Amino acid sequence: MTGPLVVVGGLPGTGKTTVASLVAQRLGVGFIRVDTVEQALRDHADLAGPVGVSGYAVAYALAAEQLALGLGVVVECVNPLRVTRDAWAETGRAARTAALQVELVCSDTVEHRRRIETRTVSVKNLVPPTWHEVRTREVEPWTGERLVLDTAVLSADEAAARVLRRIGTA
Repeated sequence: MTGPLVVVGGLPGTGKTTVASLVAQRLGVGFIRVDTVEQALRDHADLAGPVGVSGYAVAYALAAEQLALGLGVVVECVNPLRVTRDAWAETGRAARTAALQVELVCSDTVEHRRRIETRTVSVKNLVPPTWHEVRTREVEPWTGERLVLDTAVLSADEAAARVLRRIGTA
């Protein structure tokens, strides 16, 4: 039996790390944060800027390895493009488990901006994006099946509980 694959995506400042880590803790499964993977690549591969697809490729491989062991995994990433979402779905299919894709949004622009401008980052050396960078980031519209949660109206606990209910573990 393969554990669940839960992919929590959305723009920076929507609460992805908080919600995804709560889900992973409550399920007792692994947690992969693409920011951590990408920053490790930057720190140890002399990459100053974006790491391109490398961070996601490493995360897909790590998740596939955990799933092959029968372990569940929660992944936290922006997941901005259809190709990244399709790759997570394929990672789940290859492991014979469905990938639950979760899109976090923050419908309150003032609150979203406040989060971006006041947050602290827990990944060493990671430079967080500015509000302008968040607002102008390339994100393809989500069209596939997913669970959409608005963190402007849901607490992190409520959002995590909805994810757990969706996968049938609450």
